[in-house]
Amino acid sequence: MTSEGVRTTVVVITWRGREHIDACLDALAAQTRPHRTLVVDNASDDGTADLLAARTGVEVLRLPRNLGYAGGLAAALPRVDTPFTAWLNDDAAPSPDWLEVVEGNLSATTRAAAASSVLLTPDGGVQSTGVRLTSDGHGADATGRGPVFGFCGGAALLRTDVLRDAGGVPAEFFCYYEDTDTAWRLRLAGFDVVRTEATAAHLHGASTRPGSVLFHRWNEGNRLLTLLRCAPAGVALRELARFAAITALLPWRRLPHPPPNLRAGVRLRVLMKVSFLLPSALRARWRIGKRAKVSRREVWKTWAGR
Repeated sequence: MTSEGVRTTVVVITWRGREHIDACLDALAAQTRPHRTLVVDNASDDGTADLLAARTGVEVLRLPRNLGYAGGLAAALPRVDTPFTAWLNDDAAPSPDWLEVVEGNLSATTRAAAASSVLLTPDGGVQSTGVRLTSDGHGADATGRGPVFGFCGGAALLRTDVLRDAGGVPAEFFCYYEDTDTAWRLRLAGFDVVRTEATAAHLHGASTRPGSVLFHRWNEGNRLLTLLRCAPAGVALRELARFAAITALLPWRRLPHPPPNLRAGVRLRVLMKVSFLLPSALRARWRIGKRAKVSRREVWKTWAGR
């Protein structure tokens, strides 16, 4: 049971986070707003478990295998008994008033179901103020001061009941695009995502390697799955066909040193993953459509390419 006055469970997902999670937990301990901290340890084998066992005021859910960021969030959700759920990377260190600011913004309106944060680079630059939706359906970091389509999962706050009603977290994504997919479903359900001035310093990619082969497999595959689940049918089919066509043409282009996202083998693995998960994506699409209060076309028209 949570203490009186605690409105948020902060869910921290870690995997081999021994080198950086202390900074995250120290920053949470310094918050001006009371909260519950739940760390999901994705079967770390680097001593993270021992470090967590030595911390006070931290609950730990240790998983038997690495389920990724999305899988960890999905495993934690049934254990959350507070009105709000915060998602926080283990390499993010929020400012002392972070939770106070995001809670205040989300409490100020019932129209919003999620609040974004401003993620800062170690040198103080703006890494992300949320997620924008590109004209081809990529979820990209927004860095301006205007409204955002979605939140970056590195540091965000969501209404727990709305998140559950919208279908929870897509555990099969493993990592990347679970935030864009969730924000998209919240908007289809008729809710807003608010941009806040709450800040958190973020190392970015401490557990994964942006630009690596695995990154592109997760990133591109989950983008296509998100489109199949949430976008207008024409957009989803267009982007899937475009991805397949570029993949088919790559053997004839003979690029001397192609980046991972332009390697035919990597892209074929993406298509295999999408094909394998297509039945579950289409079932999810049907469920999302049944809950929707705003049409897919309207959400796309409003936000794509902004």
